[in-house]
Amino acid sequence: MSTAHPDRTRRPAPAGSPLRPGWPEIAVGLLALVAATAVLLLFGPMGMDLDPVPFGLVVAAWSGVAGLAGFAAAALLRIRSLAAFSVRRTTWRWMLLGVLGGVAALVLKGLIVSGITALTGFDSDPQGMYYDAAGGGVLPLILTMLFLSVLTPIGEEFLFRGVVANALLRYGPVIGVASSSVVFALFHGVNIILPAAVVVGAVAAELMRRSGSIWPAVAVHMVNNSALPLLVLFTGYAGPA
Repeated sequence: MSTAHPDRTRRPAPAGSPLRPGWPEIAVGLLALVAATAVLLLFGPMGMDLDPVPFGLVVAAWSGVAGLAGFAAAALLRIRSLAAFSVRRTTWRWMLLGVLGGVAALVLKGLIVSGITALTGFDSDPQGMYYDAAGGGVLPLILTMLFLSVLTPIGEEFLFRGVVANALLRYGPVIGVASSSVVFALFHGVNIILPAAVVVGAVAAELMRRSGSIWPAVAVHMVNNSALPLLVLFTGYAGPA
């Protein structure tokens, strides 16, 4: 990890190449994500009679794979440096701030979800398959941790922050951060996870905007996604009844 300021790592974009992604990249990236998800629904474990543990593992891995597929499609649309998507080195200070931001987002989203549950009684958790996977033994727990805490944060941050947030930041920081966070949350479904995803997305987008690098945002996402398998590891919690 370099200690150089992120601005010093930027490379000039090729002549005629846009400085940041735009609406074409957003459209292509999100369509590729939808297509990858459709493959999962039509031909993957959704259409198979899998046991809960392998089912949860495949779904956990697929969210990261689908995000990377969307990012690759967007990045290949027009030739440019990866730095246009904020994929550039950063400092340890910014990575520490990413971890701290992740902890703050984790606490805040927990309070929000608890408040919604207390007010509405709605506590259905769409992430039950991840608890099944993490609770399936040592190897499934390790794989769940890798898929949820490493692969998914990289895939989703590259797409939703690297492509979507960077494109929308041309309209200003408030619109860029807020709207990209809502898009990120909507792709998690209209459920109790949605407000939590808005919080994580906003913190990640703001840290990416300020640092100029995607990696602090990945750190935010990693901290939040690690909570589920760690909860299973240390408490044996198996998810909502």
